[in-house]
Amino acid sequence: MSSDVIVIGGGVAGLTTARELLRLGARVTVLERTCGVRGASWAGAGILSPLLPWHYAEPVTQLTQLSNSLFPGLIEALRRETGINPEYRASGMLVLPGSSGEGDGEQDVRNRAAEAWCARHASRMTRVRSHEIVPVLARDETALWLPEVCQVRNPRLLQALAKAIELSGGTIIEDAEVTRWKVERGRVQSITTSRGDKYSAANYVVTAGAWSRQLLGEYALKFDIWPVRGQILLFKAQPNLLSAIVLQERDNFYLVPRQDGHILAGSTLEETGFDRSTTAGARKALLAKACTLIPALAEETLAAHWAGLRPGSHDNIPVIDSHPVVTNLYLNSGHFRYGVTMAPASAHLLSNMILKKPQPLDVAPYQWPL
Repeated sequence: MSSDVIVIGGGVAGLTTARELLRLGARVTVLERTCGVRGASWAGAGILSPLLPWHYAEPVTQLTQLSNSLFPGLIEALRRETGINPEYRASGMLVLPGSSGEGDGEQDVRNRAAEAWCARHASRMTRVRSHEIVPVLARDETALWLPEVCQVRNPRLLQALAKAIELSGGTIIEDAEVTRWKVERGRVQSITTSRGDKYSAANYVVTAGAWSRQLLGEYALKFDIWPVRGQILLFKAQPNLLSAIVLQERDNFYLVPRQDGHILAGSTLEETGFDRSTTAGARKALLAKACTLIPALAEETLAAHWAGLRPGSHDNIPVIDSHPVVTNLYLNSGHFRYGVTMAPASAHLLSNMILKKPQPLDVAPYQWPL
């Protein structure tokens, strides 16, 4: 069967893009370089907000807020279509203060800046004592409470998206790494995979995360992206030990509770190339941070330790755009720490570009760099 669009990359960016295009009537094939998705999309914590969102540029805020408006409808549709529950919920995020050695005045200035940002962007925030929200914390201190911050369970979201694509008539082909581009007269004519198969379509979308620049080769031009390893620990605690996301401001360390009692603790930021191995040093550091915040998260409750590769980008701003030279080639990549967070909005913008539909916001900040 011929395709209108070939999406190259089966992570959350690729799957949401494919589903949106299918929803709008396109015929779509997804090519994934591995068997199953075990990259950044699977490995992340699923916090649907930037950590300390007031520290990010407006293009990041625009994308995340658009995604926040789209997520409820997407999740409801996925549950209805597939029967899979991605565990989307508003658990809220408690932001603990910075370094304990700084003065109260400095922390107050930062809190006021955060409150001003939240007021400008209609995001609820209040100052609380941390034990009001999370009684099991080792310390009770003044903190910031963002009750509207949501989360999703990444692996289940990916399962639901993949099943929805197949139920909608889309095709997902795994273990199909693109190895050759045939470009003539300013258009992609076909691509060849590591299996020797050749595919052609009217349009091509690269959503390969940290591998996007490598995959594009000479056609990457000035697009810059690099892998950033993030290691995470998983604890199996008593259900309801932790009900809200906890973020330690000074080092962006977080704890994310799942509904079944599992708690994620992360994460590292390491530029180690495409090395996805875990390290004893990261395990020790993350375990110490988790136990310092909640003593019950001791080593005997540790259930797993893994790593993923984020698609690093400048200022955490992705490229969502058509190629400046190859007219039927598009890119949706470079979301760095917030691929899941930005996925519905990015898919919406990219699909609008391909299908020549109006955009809900200014897409200039996401242009391919020239």
